[in-house]
Amino acid sequence: MLTRRHIRVKVMQSLYAFSQSQNDNLATEEKFLLKSMQEMYDLFLLQISLITELREHAESFLEKSQQKHLATSEEKDPNRKFVDNQVIQILNENESIQNALEKHKINHWKQDDEYVAIIWSEVRNSTAYQEYMETRDRDFDEDKKFIIHIFKEIIAPNDKLYEYLEDKKLTWLDDLPLVNTAILKFLQKLKESTGREKKITQLFKNEEDKEFAVKLFRKTYLNDEDLSEEMLGKTPNWDKDRIAEVDMVLIKMAICEFLKFTSIPVKVTINEYLEIAKEYSTPKSSIFINGVLDKLSKEYQTDDKLNKTGRGLM
Repeated sequence: MLTRRHIRVKVMQSLYAFSQSQNDNLATEEKFLLKSMQEMYDLFLLQISLITELREHAESFLEKSQQKHLATSEEKDPNRKFVDNQVIQILNENESIQNALEKHKINHWKQDDEYVAIIWSEVRNSTAYQEYMETRDRDFDEDKKFIIHIFKEIIAPNDKLYEYLEDKKLTWLDDLPLVNTAILKFLQKLKESTGREKKITQLFKNEEDKEFAVKLFRKTYLNDEDLSEEMLGKTPNWDKDRIAEVDMVLIKMAICEFLKFTSIPVKVTINEYLEIAKEYSTPKSSIFINGVLDKLSKEYQTDDKLNKTGRGLM
């Protein structure tokens, strides 16, 4: 689920918080970094489980309609197309998903089902739902297309859900765009024949990515003074007090990658931190950071300080 860029963002946030807290316990901060990434995965599972909880509300709605004293013929024999949606069934029956929900103790919607009710009401009253329910035909592609639509158009942008997530964990608001994108990718890859066996997306692509997160955090922090010295004289009219702290953190992380991570190409490092700066720092930050990193990378190349191997040579 996490790309290297997302990992860099998490490391940047942790280094920035570390510097603001004046805490000197590196082990504690490393745990905080890993915890903040793990909480992203909890959010991923929470959003997945919200889709399946909608089915429970739909089922309850049909049952109450059938029990009406003067139920109509439609209410007595309701259209179960949404309740029997094949994608929701896959999510409910997928052993990998259910094990992950249990392991991470994701049962929020059982306690806070009023938010599920709000989402269900919006789904049921939507034009897309009315059109979807016009027939009783069962078609996997149509089912998947509908679930993806309601996730993109109703669940992801829902203000009440946004407020709920903010109350639960403030960091989830920054994580939400990434998590929602990961959910859409997971849903899009579901297939009728293999959906129930499909392994749920993991937090890290591999153990190497998890190690990268810890090493980048640790090496940037432990070499802070040396990395600061590398910046001296590399910016016109350089004034430490006038440079945004986030920019300082990003530049130090990039320099650390130049000098300490032999397999990461220089161009990849520069591009990654420019994109992060555009999203998380000031409007002019990417220009400033690009100037510093470009100058440093050329100087390191000339002085043969870039000890790059493998992919890092590219």
